[in-house]
Amino acid sequence: MEKGERIGSLFRDDQKYLNKEVRVNGWVRTRRDSRAGVSFIELNDGSCLKSLQLVVDFHDPSLQETLTRVTTGCSLSVKGQVVPSPGKGQSIELHAREMTLLGEADPAGYPLQKKRHSFEFLRQIAHLRPRTNTLGAVARVRSRISHAIHQFFQERHFFYIQTPIITASDCEGAGEVFQVTAPGFSGEPAGREEPAGKGEFFGKPAYLTVSGQLQAEIYALALGKVYTFGPTFRAENSNTSRHLAEFWMVEPEMAFCDLAEDLRVAEEFIRHLVEVVLRDCAEDLDFFTRFVESSLPQVLEQVHREPFEVITYTEAVHLLKKSRESFVYPVQWGNDLQAEHERHLTENIFKKPVAVIHFPRSLKPFYMRVNDDGETVAAMDILVPGTGEIIGGSQREERTEVLLEQMQRKLVPRESYEWYVDLRRYGSVPHSGFGLGLERLVQFVTGLPNIREVIPFPRTPGHADF
Repeated sequence: MEKGERIGSLFRDDQKYLNKEVRVNGWVRTRRDSRAGVSFIELNDGSCLKSLQLVVDFHDPSLQETLTRVTTGCSLSVKGQVVPSPGKGQSIELHAREMTLLGEADPAGYPLQKKRHSFEFLRQIAHLRPRTNTLGAVARVRSRISHAIHQFFQERHFFYIQTPIITASDCEGAGEVFQVTAPGFSGEPAGREEPAGKGEFFGKPAYLTVSGQLQAEIYALALGKVYTFGPTFRAENSNTSRHLAEFWMVEPEMAFCDLAEDLRVAEEFIRHLVEVVLRDCAEDLDFFTRFVESSLPQVLEQVHREPFEVITYTEAVHLLKKSRESFVYPVQWGNDLQAEHERHLTENIFKKPVAVIHFPRSLKPFYMRVNDDGETVAAMDILVPGTGEIIGGSQREERTEVLLEQMQRKLVPRESYEWYVDLRRYGSVPHSGFGLGLERLVQFVTGLPNIREVIPFPRTPGHADF
């Protein structure tokens, strides 16, 4: 098949292609026939938001047979001349000379007709929803952000490592993990009685990873600065607009790094990703501004320009109580901050991103460094307007005795983490890191209210289609 030009390239370099003959391939969004015997077909190949208008002469005998079979949803390969377009909102159009129907679409059954569909309906046809304007724009923004994540860390001399998806550790200690096994696996040749304790595929309980952080620490304490970027899983029975059972995390880990430096890198990281979206995803961002959240450009520009507010957890609790707002969840020192508290801090009190630091020891996992007060740990949560928490991180506990005390307090079995304790025995150094959920970030920069719209195939309780 003859290679075609991407429609996005035609629009970006329209002067370069003007009056030249090109081939394009794509899917038909709409078709409109005029009384003069001309068909106007909107063709989209996913490379940009805009569709390219094809002008097809119905009286051209070489095009007639194909044109009679062209319907919404079908795929075409078209060759023609790029000319200036008199139509509003489009600089160019393609006058077709050759047209090949690659794949037909039954007009009676094709579900994506020219009208607005609910996100709930589109989730039921996840195999077709990327063809819509909204989900196509999400995919392009998500792709650009993913690339920018690697650029950010590579340019700062971090090493990219791949931590295991199947792990024996529950990093967060909350027990919300998916156990991995093979049905009927005994670990012994057929015909033998199964030995005690050998019914697991790996010889012991194993889980889908909640986080690659603990394994990233191993490499940070050898290579200095590393990051991991991949899927993580949480068996939390939650059907809210903020939670998924499978989601993507980027987790940098830095040796010789305290909480202040960790926070500085995290803030710089968010600013960089927002800058990339503003610069490279302007067309898609404009779409989200027009149809999803009108204040999006102002919010993103503010994040890009202004320094984040930094307050302690104790100060946050004081401010929330002082506001006299009627929260669903009561504000009390020692209680976790809920989404409503996070949004009140960012949207009403400070009207900008907020970094909350030094949380109560009781709220955070065992690996976070205990502060000198003995009551709090060197942890941070970065909150942004509209989304709430977007980054969680901490300085890690590098002192062997304190780590062991934390494990005892949190009922973390020492035998399962002896290797982690070893890292404190053999050349321990101050080190820190954080985790950013890719979906939360895509939600933030697109303004979409539900996290299920910013991942290609959402996994939630009761739903694991495709």
